[in-house]
Parts: sequence; C-alpha cells; structure tokens
Amino acid sequence: MIGWYVHHQGRGHLHRARSITAHLDDEVTVLSTLPREDWAADWVELPRDDVEGAIDASPGGRLHYAPVGNRGHTDRLATIAAWVRRARPRLVVVDVSVEVTVLVRTLGIPVVVMAMPGDRDDAPHELGHDLAQGIVAPWPGELYQPAYLRRRAHKVTYAGGISRHAGRPLPAPDDDSPVAPSGPPGAGARKVLLLGGAGGSRLSPADLDAARAATPGWEWTVAGPLGRWYADVLPLVTSTDVAVIAAGQNSVADVAAAGRRAVVIAEDRPFDEQRATAGVLRQHGLAVVREAWPSDWAGVLDEAMALDPAWERWRTDGAAARAARAVEAAAEGVTGAERAEGATRTVDAP
Repeated sequence: MIGWYVHHQGRGHLHRARSITAHLDDEVTVLSTLPREDWAADWVELPRDDVEGAIDASPGGRLHYAPVGNRGHTDRLATIAAWVRRARPRLVVVDVSVEVTVLVRTLGIPVVVMAMPGDRDDAPHELGHDLAQGIVAPWPGELYQPAYLRRRAHKVTYAGGISRHAGRPLPAPDDDSPVAPSGPPGAGARKVLLLGGAGGSRLSPADLDAARAATPGWEWTVAGPLGRWYADVLPLVTSTDVAVIAAGQNSVADVAAAGRRAVVIAEDRPFDEQRATAGVLRQHGLAVVREAWPSDWAGVLDEAMALDPAWERWRTDGAAARAARAVEAAAEGVTGAERAEGATRTVDAP
C-alpha cells in the first residue's frame, strides 16, 4: 500500500494524485485536509494547521512551516505518524510539504516528492529533496530543468504535464455545450475562455469587465471564481478559440491536452513558481504570456490567434502513467535493496 499526502491549496494537487493513482497497482491511502473522495482505497482526514497562528513557523530557516503553539499543526503530524505506524506503507508520495517529507522519512518510510517549478534552492527544499527516494516533475524535462533538479538528476523523472483530461476523447460541441463551436474568421464572435482555479487570484470583477469592454468582437465565458464552477471543463476548453489561464501546472496541462491557444498570466506564488512556468511557455512559443492583467486585450487575443502551439512538446499523453511508474520504481528500488542486503547487513538502531 502507498500513502499520498495531498496539499489542500487549490485543487491541482488533488487532481494530479487522482490521475496518477489510476495507474498504480497498489492500493492508495490519501492523507489530506480536503474532503474525502471515493477514488482512493482509504482517506485520512488531517486536522487543519492554519487557524491558530504561525509563531516561529520557520525555525532557523530550516523548515517552511512548523509553528510553535499551533495545536492543529501538532495534531496533523501526529495523525500522520499514527497512520504510518498502523498502516506500514511501503512508500509515501508527498505533494507537497517539506515537513511531511521529513516526518515520514524519519519514521523509516521512503518518500517520493512531487517537484514544483521555480527557485527551490532554500534550505527546507534542499532538505526535503535530499531525503526523497525519488522526485517526479510534472512537466517535460526537454523544456525545463531547474538547477535544483539538475543537481539530483539521478532520481528525477520528468513525466510531462499531468492532466486529468489526457487520453480522453475530445468532445464535439453540440447545441447544449456551454460554449458553442468556433467558426472561421468572420463567422461570428470569436470565443475566449477565462479558466480560473481554486488556488487564489488577484483578478477582480472590474478586470474582467474591462477586458470584455475592450474586445467587442469576442464572446467571453468564465469558469471559476469569477463565473461558475463546472464539474467538467474539457468541453469548455475544446470549444474555445483562446483560453486565458494562470500558469499553474494543471491549467497548463489541461490546455495542452486540449491543444488550445492560450494567454498565460502568472499569479503571485512562493518561489516564483508560476513565473518560472510562464517563462518556459514564452521561451518555446507555446502561449502568449503577460506578467499582469493586460489593458490591450484586443491585441493580446489577436496575438494568441496567430500562434500555432506545438503542445505535444508538453508531453501530456502518458504523463500520469510515467509518473506512476516512477513511484513504483522508487518503491521497488527500496524493497529490492532490502531483499538483496537484508541477510548480511546490520543497522545499529539509534
């Protein structure tokens, strides 16, 4: 059995876990603050650790979040430790938390860490990545290899962009589709989809109103916090001329899987995570990239329409299966070594 720690910020970590675990033979137990879902064999609901303050949360700069006097944080880690003792998993995937990585590995369980873009050379990330048995990067290594991963190339798998929609037949829009099929130039208003997520955004309703006012020849559809939430966004994405997204890993992978033109606007995230991804997309001509919400939307959308993005370079096809194989290989690498050395090796307990 394999454990999978899912961070509660947004829904990207959750979608990624679901996509990868569908390709695993092992049963999977999810450990998360997020509400239980039925695709995992078991689900350990963790106490929240963000409601009681964050005094001395980064002790000596060696951890990202270990606040003093935060009972939720203490109970959260204690719950994980109790589960490890009871379940004895052969490996835990952590997406993402340095503190959970350190805890689980200290308890003697190998860890696979999901990599994140950006500048991850700080002391906590160095510790977590050094402790990991394997690291899975959900983007193509041919296009982006940050320095912190190049230093650990022997244990990194660049799986490609992991989309929950990869491999699905692309839906043909019909009369009931929330976005009607796009016609050739001159056949009516072109269509733009603003695809928002649950991870937080600086975008305001006034920004959206200004964009609509500046683009009278475009029909805007909004999915996410400024519009409505959809259980399945793939029909929306495949039916639009241009998708406007942040530079989150899942949003980029979803647009890549659908093969759509995109305008990418990086949100503020720690360690310049989204700016790093946006820079890669700009460098390789995969999307129109802006640092902030534009004022010249008509020109931006025309620029996007001129793109012919080679989204196959983002390697979404088979990405979740490649990540699953990396997880299984990490687990087998540990157990195989134990079988080979167990008869002769002696380890002194602390």
